[in-house]
Amino acid sequence: MNYILFDGPSRNNLLPFTFTRPVADIRVGILTIREKWELFLQTTTTTVTEDYLSEKYPMVEMDENIMINASCLPNLDLATLIINLKENQAIFSGEDIIAFFTREGQEDIDFNNYEAIEYTQDIITIQHTWDIFTKNGVAIQEDFTLLTKDKTSQPIPVSNNVIAPENIFLEAGAKLEFTTLNASTGPIYIGKNAEVMEGAIARGPLALCENATIKLGAKIYGPTTVGRHSKVGGEVNNSVIFDFSNKGHDGFLGNSVLGEWCNLGADTNNSNLKNNYAEVRLWDYQTSNFAKTGLQFCGLMMGDHSKCGINTMFNTGTVIGVSTNIFGSGFPRNFVPSFSWGGNSGFTTYLTKKAFEVAKVVMSRRKIELSEQDKAILEHIFEETKQYRRG
Repeated sequence: MNYILFDGPSRNNLLPFTFTRPVADIRVGILTIREKWELFLQTTTTTVTEDYLSEKYPMVEMDENIMINASCLPNLDLATLIINLKENQAIFSGEDIIAFFTREGQEDIDFNNYEAIEYTQDIITIQHTWDIFTKNGVAIQEDFTLLTKDKTSQPIPVSNNVIAPENIFLEAGAKLEFTTLNASTGPIYIGKNAEVMEGAIARGPLALCENATIKLGAKIYGPTTVGRHSKVGGEVNNSVIFDFSNKGHDGFLGNSVLGEWCNLGADTNNSNLKNNYAEVRLWDYQTSNFAKTGLQFCGLMMGDHSKCGINTMFNTGTVIGVSTNIFGSGFPRNFVPSFSWGGNSGFTTYLTKKAFEVAKVVMSRRKIELSEQDKAILEHIFEETKQYRRG
């Protein structure tokens, strides 16, 4: 069977992260949503997403296909139900569509003609940006169980101070000496060739993905995920950092999500709690206004390729778009549009030519090329978001 992950109605609620990727390629827990589905289905998947992303993330359609809502995280029961779907069957959770069977070229789907299968068990869904960190703990636990089943961890070096070692798993090439790891509050997963440097203190749930690094003396509170090739220092609490991003120095990051290729300058701090303890509001791209989150703790949402200088301060509930460059004293405003350059004293437009020059240098350090596909995606985002920029 051919499986296709579609963005679904949550795509716009997950901006700025879905400006540059389909919903399926959001990392939550240890794995991306796509990686989770592919492990359960034991096959590759393709994507239905926005037109401007479809060249990089194409859809492959066959005679018979099962479409899966990428906002839904898999489990064994749900995956089994999906694998056994037949023609004119669809799975629902309440009013929400989870998956359905379709044939090639079947553009108009009338679910009134489908047999509705109601899925009544609990399911983890990623429908808002803050779901990425608020649901990260349970996602880490489920991924940990999936990835470590019938496998044996590499031995934990004796120099480390460890609590609940049975909840710690080291992949091949993982390095850690003279650290403190407390897995009594949740599992700790150290990925292939990842490193925890001396003096670091970590409390689970924690996912340190392949080739990622926790730096000297860092303090990590779970649930936290550090994506592939990312580096983290200072103090981090309940945050998700996508691949190839750096928070390499002292400073606090809490209840936050960083996209790919981000960099936080030394002593960058974000607030995750308002002084009056009130509910946090975040920028909503659908309404072009700030909307309630229902959360008391919510920090920074930063899109791909964005950077900030040393001593940057972010207020509670700040949303930063794609390819922004923030610097200077004081707090920047709580919503900074994509391709903005500046800080508290004001912003100008960060032209794509300059943004590409920086991205090319940053990516080449990891031996990755800024492709023409990537440039076209960023050009589209530049045009799509110009309505928000003032300068």
